[in-house]
Amino acid sequence: MLESIAFSLGPIHVRWYGIILGTAALIGLMLAIREGKRFKIVPDFFMDLLLIGVPSAIIGARIYYVAFQWADYKDNLWEVFMIWHGGIAIYGALIGAIIGTSFYIRAKGYNFFRIADILAPGLIVGQAIGRWGNFMNQEAHGGPVEESFLRDTLHLPNFIVNQMNIEGTFYHPAFLYESIWSFVGLLFLFWLRRRPFLRAGELFLSYFIWYSIGRFFIEGIRTDSLDITGPGWLASLMNALWSPMKIVFEPGVLTYGGNIRFSQLLALLIVIAAVIMIIIRRKKGYSNERYSDPIVSTLVLDKNKVVNDEETDKGVNYDSNRTI
Repeated sequence: MLESIAFSLGPIHVRWYGIILGTAALIGLMLAIREGKRFKIVPDFFMDLLLIGVPSAIIGARIYYVAFQWADYKDNLWEVFMIWHGGIAIYGALIGAIIGTSFYIRAKGYNFFRIADILAPGLIVGQAIGRWGNFMNQEAHGGPVEESFLRDTLHLPNFIVNQMNIEGTFYHPAFLYESIWSFVGLLFLFWLRRRPFLRAGELFLSYFIWYSIGRFFIEGIRTDSLDITGPGWLASLMNALWSPMKIVFEPGVLTYGGNIRFSQLLALLIVIAAVIMIIIRRKKGYSNERYSDPIVSTLVLDKNKVVNDEETDKGVNYDSNRTI
């Protein structure tokens, strides 16, 4: 079994989880900077976004998780702040990052969707890499499986198979399924953003569609899903949509006693909402700009307007002096 602690500096333990997440954030930043250069956006802008987005994501991820597990925290409020004890949620991280960075993007005079399009590949590659942190911690896995399934059916290398052996039981490497799905999604976004038909905002929305489809099906095999108790018809609908997975996988148990995995429900709603947004934005003319069109800050446009107005005024004064 691989150790979750990379190294120690006295009483301070540096875990692989943090190193992997940090690496994921830096690679995502590099992708954004590289694409941003095509639109003449300075690298410092994306570095500032990272400094705002990371803490916003951590806060959002923690609030999301605590909200669904409030019974575990209401009698010990200090535990809410002890994030190193575990308990974060990726959708909460996305919500937090979007809220935090949107203020900065608008303050710099940019359209949110234009910048979000540039960030989309960095987001999905960050998730693809970040899931290996779950691997090191032996968490976010699926239900029990036979060792032969991992070795002979999936042909996984020994280091993955051995890490999926938790207290004598082998489990589905759900982290790996999601990581692979995200890496394929990265290639899809790379292809999509060079298509002439792509409009502003649609790469970002396509990222949500791709990730959420994968998350819906992968979430069904996990054993640590946050769940809720909903109407029977909704639970039946969710099970019916997931049923093709039963050809290969058994559904994971619902740990907290509900009948609906909230991440599955949210994933389904996000796919529907993203598709509707793409259609409405096109019909209403909100996405007339294409992805490849120049990105210009309104601050720059306002500055240029002021300069032009001043030059015009000077020209008028000069002509009037000549007339006199």
